Amino acid sequence: MAVQEAQMWCDKAENRDELAQIVSKRAWFNVPYDDIVRRLQGRFDYGTGKIVDNSPHLMKFWRDNASYPYQSHELWFLTENVRWGKFTGKEDFKTLISKVNREDLWRAAAKELKVPAAQIPATTSRGVEKFFDGKVFDPAKPEAYLASLAIKRV
Repeated sequence: MAVQEAQMWCDKAENRDELAQIVSKRAWFNVPYDDIVRRLQGRFDYGTGKIVDNSPHLMKFWRDNASYPYQSHELWFLTENVRWGKFTGKEDFKTLISKVNREDLWRAAAKELKVPAAQIPATTSRGVEKFFDGKVFDPAKPEAYLASLAIKRV
């Protein structure tokens, strides 16, 4: 519950300044406060002269289910491990995920915090994901994702 409360706090615009002050310290990122706070406020300096203010691409801590332990994400992580030769692809990933994924704890904490139902995912999958390079990961067809990749170990 403490992690969820912290994530909700971090997502609030009025807390971004304090968040930047905290994480800029040596114990965390050891990065100048000004570099962090601008990014948290939606200002992107690409270092090429291009600066974007009020970007919609802010870091997400809570909103849009950023912290939810989707089983489809875990399947993607495992599929990436097949891609790089860490797994064969013959493993029973569904069973493995069911043993380690603790959506139940996330949901119980959210319920205790009285998180509105609209902020709790209805399913264990985000569905089909489309990446910046146009590649598509469909949790129902991880083999198709692997086959679509030009760069891979296996």
